[in-house]
Formats: sequence, C-alpha cells, structure tokens
Amino acid sequence: MAAVIEKTSLAQRVLPLFRGFDLPLLLLVLLLTCAGLVAMYSSGYDHGTRFMDHGRNMLIAGTILFVVAQVPPQRIMAFAVPLYAAGVALLLAVALFGITKKGAQRWVNLGIVIQPSEILKIAMPLMLAWWFQKREGQLRPLDFAAAGLLLLVPVGLIMKQPDLGTSLLVLAAGLSVIYFAGLSWKLVLPPVILGGIGIALIVWFEPQLCADGVRWPVLHDYQQQRICTLLDPTRDPLGKGFHIIQGMIAIGSGGLTGKGFMAGTQTHLEFIPERTTDFIFAAYSEEFGLAGNLFLIVCFLMLVWRGLYIAMGASTLFARLMAGAVSMIFFTYAFVNMGMVSGILPVVGVPLPFISYGGTAMVTLGLALGILMSVARAQRQEPEKVRAPL
Repeated sequence: MAAVIEKTSLAQRVLPLFRGFDLPLLLLVLLLTCAGLVAMYSSGYDHGTRFMDHGRNMLIAGTILFVVAQVPPQRIMAFAVPLYAAGVALLLAVALFGITKKGAQRWVNLGIVIQPSEILKIAMPLMLAWWFQKREGQLRPLDFAAAGLLLLVPVGLIMKQPDLGTSLLVLAAGLSVIYFAGLSWKLVLPPVILGGIGIALIVWFEPQLCADGVRWPVLHDYQQQRICTLLDPTRDPLGKGFHIIQGMIAIGSGGLTGKGFMAGTQTHLEFIPERTTDFIFAAYSEEFGLAGNLFLIVCFLMLVWRGLYIAMGASTLFARLMAGAVSMIFFTYAFVNMGMVSGILPVVGVPLPFISYGGTAMVTLGLALGILMSVARAQRQEPEKVRAPL
C-alpha cells in the first residue's frame, strides 16, 4: 500500500514564525513608527530623499526584529562574549588608527567604514547579562566589581574618542543590568546623592565656572561649552546657544494643540538645526503641541513598561536582565533626546527612537526589539513544550 504524504501549505509553514509575538509591544512599535513617518514627512519632505530613506531604514529594522525574534534567548547568549570582545577590539583599533571627522575619532575602516561604539549599545548589556547568568545563585560583591570593570573599559574608550552621548547610552545600559542583577540600594544611593550635589554646585557657581579662561579637568573643551551653554544659552545666542534657544522657541510656540501638520514656521523656515535628526522633537512639538508630546511620551512609557513586564516573566536570569536592559535603553534614548531639545540636558548626539533619521540607530533599535520579542516568544512557547507529549 502506497504511503500518503501530506504536503504542508505555505500558511502552515509561515504562521509558526509569527507565533508568540507580543501584540501589545507590536502595537506600541507601530504607533511610534507611524508618528515617526508623519514627523519625518513634515520635517524632511524638502530634504532630498530623507523621508524615503527613513522608511527604508524602518523596513530594515523591522526585518532585523523579525529575524532576531526567531532566535531563542539561550542561543543569543552564546554571542555575548564574542560580540563584546570584537567591540572592545574595534574600539582599541579606533584609538590607534581610527578615522577622524569633525574633531572626533570614532570610525575605523575595515573595507567599510564602521562606528564600533554602536555595537557596544547591545554588546555591553548582553555581556553583563551573560556574566551574571554564569554566577546565578552565588553572587558576591567581587562579581559586581568585575561587572563594573567590564563596563568601564568600553565606556572609557568611547569617551576618549570623544563621544559623550554614546558613552552615556552604553553606561546606562550596563548600569541597568548591574542594578537588575541585585545591586543593593545602599551602594546606589551615595553616587546618586553625590551627583545631585555636584549638579547643584555647578548651577550655583555657574558664573565663575563658565567664565572665560576657566578650564575644567577631565572634560574636553566642547563638552564644557555644552554644559555652560545649557546653564545659560543666552551667553552666545547666535553661536553655541542657537540650537537650544531655537528648540525651546519651537516647542513653546506649538502651544496646546500645535500649529498643524506641515505648518511649523520654525521648522520650515529652517530656524531649527538638524530638524530631521537630533532636533526633530522640536519640529514635532511645534506642529502637534502639548497634545502630540503627551501622546509620544505615553507611547514611550508604555513601551518601557511592556518591556519590563516581559522581563519579569522571563524564565532565566539572562533573559530577565537582557529584556530589562533593552527596556531601559529606550527610556534613556527618549529621556536624553527630549531633555536635550527642551533645554534641561546638554546637547549630545542622541536620536529620538523611531522618530529621528539615522540608519545605524535604527538597526540598533531593531536588534533591541528583536531581543525583547525573542524573550516574549520564549515565555509563550515554554508552556506548549511542557504540554507536548513525550
């Protein structure tokens, strides 16, 4: 008797690839993506192919998200050490024979020109999550100290380039992993209190610290100038303070409901510098006002909350730490960018996720979301494996 071979349909082969995806997370990403496309069309419609390129970058990020989501968290963990080692090696290569542009040595030519610091945004939390997973159940203070050393090496190399914005993002991602791994509040509070006192002293003595001829140790001249400009943008309103002043004017002129789509005068008369990249939040605020800003802020907060919710349900320490760190990456990106444009933080090159134009940043976001979705899928598939017959 001839055996009957049943052919599986295309739908039967494709549907399992989408099984287990977290729908609330996808919905939030979709909302932010739509907001990004609307903002980019208005800000960049007369900026060459900027809008089309932004859409292409989003499709690439979506593809990366889908591919990475198919990889189980335990397999992702296998890439932690090689990726971290490669990232640090490339940072050393940048320090030795990197390419300098606009006074910053951040790139290296390996046949193609790459910026290794971008790799560490994902590699750093991945490495620390692997470190704590290997020591689960037997953590000692020395393990936290070693984790701090693993974090400080790439952060120091990135700051040397200099690249304050990226170093802050890598530092925030690493510190979130260390905190979620169980670092005591007794060790967290003293640096926070000292930092608050330091900021208060800088604000209080701003006239003396920012006087002509005064140089601060550790920081580069441009970093000192950015802090002094933040404290008093009117010191140089047509020079270093121009970005912050025009950004605040645009945000304030938006009012409650904004001037309307493509009706922003500060944006389209080109008073806002970098209106499609770092300062796109100012252009968005002018056209959509406080209501649009609240929508954006709520979406980001919900995205962070959903990521932390996924982290809480993860079955392994590695997955919990990685999902938690990825969630805090989104928070740090959004907080630093909005704070910078609003004039409450120094100007640094940090894009607004999904909204700002940027190919490398979009790839990083796709990787981060893919890891988060991988953890979510693993949670949903485990009960199915338990119920499956032996």
